[in-house]
Amino acid sequence: MHPRVSVSHASEDKDRFVIGFATELRERGVDAWVDRWEMGPGDSLIDKIFEEGIKSAQAVIVVISKFSVKKKWVREELNAAMVKKINPGSMLIPVIIDESEVPECLQSTLWEKIADLANYTDSLDRIVGSIFGYREKPPLGKPPPYAEAIIDVPYGLNRIDAIVLEIACQLGLEQNNLSLNSADVRKKAREMGITDEDFQDALEMLDRHYLIKATHVVGGGIPHFLITPSGFDKFARQVHGYEAIVSLVYAEIINNQLKDSFSLAARLERPQVLVNHIFDICENRGLIKQVKTIAGCRHVRYVSPELKRLVRNN
Repeated sequence: MHPRVSVSHASEDKDRFVIGFATELRERGVDAWVDRWEMGPGDSLIDKIFEEGIKSAQAVIVVISKFSVKKKWVREELNAAMVKKINPGSMLIPVIIDESEVPECLQSTLWEKIADLANYTDSLDRIVGSIFGYREKPPLGKPPPYAEAIIDVPYGLNRIDAIVLEIACQLGLEQNNLSLNSADVRKKAREMGITDEDFQDALEMLDRHYLIKATHVVGGGIPHFLITPSGFDKFARQVHGYEAIVSLVYAEIINNQLKDSFSLAARLERPQVLVNHIFDICENRGLIKQVKTIAGCRHVRYVSPELKRLVRNN
């Protein structure tokens, strides 16, 4: 479908610009309507120009020149075009070819200025693009990995904070140690498209929310941090099968009297740091009392009746 465009102009501009311009529009698939091509002797000016030309046009190009700004007919056509502009699907494209003052009614409309009437290919490309709805803007690329990650964002934090916490917890599992070097976590955050500034801000927010315990240095910066039980629990509860692992730890403590985290981790074939975390959460809930060794092992020295009932009721 060829879009129809009415070209409004002064007769003095017809031969010096309009006919050549309209011809090039037609060569590019635009059905340019110009009175010389459409009107014959005896035709009604009003019917042809306003009813057939402007009324049926998808766009109206108004050629603004030192001649047209003084023409009554051009002003009448311009007024009709302004009415047409408010209808869906229509547009008004002012084209300025002289150092002419732009009419007040067009001041808020983006126009195209042609300085050289013998060479206006770039302007023509932009006008044709506008008629066909084409915009010269780069295609959308793929969002950074952190934007596509499916993650639960804790209250008071943003998406990047939550992802940095997840990266840290995952690294803690891999290293079997929740005391981490910030540089190691930063490296993985960069792979997710997170900037160093956003990473540093995320550590500050996680520390403020007691999800990590940061080591601060003079001059700013957090070279090391420890993931707190609360912080690791935010991560662990998103891991598939975590609740089942917790139930297994409870059962081993009660049924098999396995009360040290080293033995439990080996039996369940789970990371030591995960079993230690479950012991810590149990202690925080008052389900057990434990002793921590320098080597990082936990030993249960007291089991509450509540934990016994939890296991027996399941």
